[in-house]
Amino acid sequence: MAYNTIFYICGAVLAAAAVITALVGLRSEKFPGRAAPLVALVFVALIGVTTTYAVLNGQEEQEARAEELAPATEEAEALQEEPVGQERAADEAAAGNGGGKAVQGPGGTLQLAASPTDIAYDKTKLSSKPGEVTIDFTNPAALEHDVAIEKDGKEIAISETIGEGKTSVTADLAPGTYTFLCTVPGHAEAGMEGTLTVK
Repeated sequence: MAYNTIFYICGAVLAAAAVITALVGLRSEKFPGRAAPLVALVFVALIGVTTTYAVLNGQEEQEARAEELAPATEEAEALQEEPVGQERAADEAAAGNGGGKAVQGPGGTLQLAASPTDIAYDKTKLSSKPGEVTIDFTNPAALEHDVAIEKDGKEIAISETIGEGKTSVTADLAPGTYTFLCTVPGHAEAGMEGTLTVK
């Protein structure tokens, strides 16, 4: 018989004995009289047995839970120890910087300028070979601009923000389609962005 079953039976017997003793005591003024030591002994025994099986039942439930959780714990530990896979490394390389690894290819240096009067670049399309790609940026206007390179909304590299000056931004780029844009609030929304194709 399982510990929990014995515990519930002992608990029920103890409760019933308490109720019966209380009812008898209410109806008879002489109760328990000479039977007091025996009544006390019965209750001590019932309480002791019930407490013992309560503890054993608790231990049994803990062991059962531990056995149920063991596969999940082992799986979580295995995932933590698992090294970064080749597929994930390839995805990082395709995203831009390649997780610190240089992209093979000649790359290139591209020229880009801001409009002296409008919130716009002078080009909306740029193209380069894979590898280290540099965008040389000229801003003749006093209004400050910058150039950032993004892929799928993730920033890869960004230049300093300048007014009436020159700067550049460089990134190792794998083949793919990227976005170049000005990150000054409102400028990209006004049309200051374009497509950078690397192939």
